[in-house]
Amino acid sequence: MRRAHSVICAVTAGITALVTGCTHDTDTRAATTAAQRAEPRELTYIEELRLSDAQQRLIARCMTEQGFTYHVYRPLTVEEHHPVGYVQDDVAWAREHGYGSRIQAKADRARLGNPNIAYRKSLSEERRGGYDTALGGGAEARELSAEVPQGGTYRKRVGGCVGESEKRLYGDLETWFVADKTAAGLQAHAMEAVLKDSRFTTAVERWSQCMRRAGHPYANPAEAREAVRRQAERRAKQAAFEEEREVASTDATCARETSLRRVAEEREAHHRDRLRGEYGDALESVRRIQRDALTRAEKITGRQS
Repeated sequence: MRRAHSVICAVTAGITALVTGCTHDTDTRAATTAAQRAEPRELTYIEELRLSDAQQRLIARCMTEQGFTYHVYRPLTVEEHHPVGYVQDDVAWAREHGYGSRIQAKADRARLGNPNIAYRKSLSEERRGGYDTALGGGAEARELSAEVPQGGTYRKRVGGCVGESEKRLYGDLETWFVADKTAAGLQAHAMEAVLKDSRFTTAVERWSQCMRRAGHPYANPAEAREAVRRQAERRAKQAAFEEEREVASTDATCARETSLRRVAEEREAHHRDRLRGEYGDALESVRRIQRDALTRAEKITGRQS
């Protein structure tokens, strides 16, 4: 289970939020199996980052054409973008970065130091209004909406260079927005089901026993991380980080020894597949759109998978 968005989304949100608001049964089974084999896989975090880089470049080009400056800004390294999901089993990464607290702090500082925010502030009031309209479309920006399967409606205003960049990458924006939000809702629903799944909870108990043997009596990964966070508030920074790295690396080691990630991924796929009959089109659509967008992004950034 990995996070849906890379940290760069949070870093750039400080400026974009100002203007975008965010026949036979056997034959049938054979055909379904073939379709599932042909379904595009989920993007890796590196591929998601490549999409983000491409969008930033598209926005910058568009803003230049509009007479403004827009900085392509990615302050974190590829390694620092490594996702830390509920199950983290990359021992080497954990030994160096713990649970990523210093990376998060770096991202927070980068958000405040975003050169696009500084540039916008340097403009006159009139030019600032023009910048906002050029970037996000202003009051005339189109509103997209998507009703998600578990209830509720997501809305997003999109226009200007941000809207143009998304259109260049994803094609029809309404189709992309609805598919993306539907798939995200289904993924969240599947992940909630995993946390209650008996096979997963049994694997978590094995993980907990492994952690206890190592001197860390935590019931689950979330509890371990929360304990590290609380302890960091009462200890010197370096000592707190050393403790974070020790607990995180033990966490990752136990996750590997108990195959916790394999169990989590298998149970997540199981619960997601239970929704496929009703929402399979949305799940397949969002991945195909993403793969097409990645192909376009690689042409823009000059990097290949």
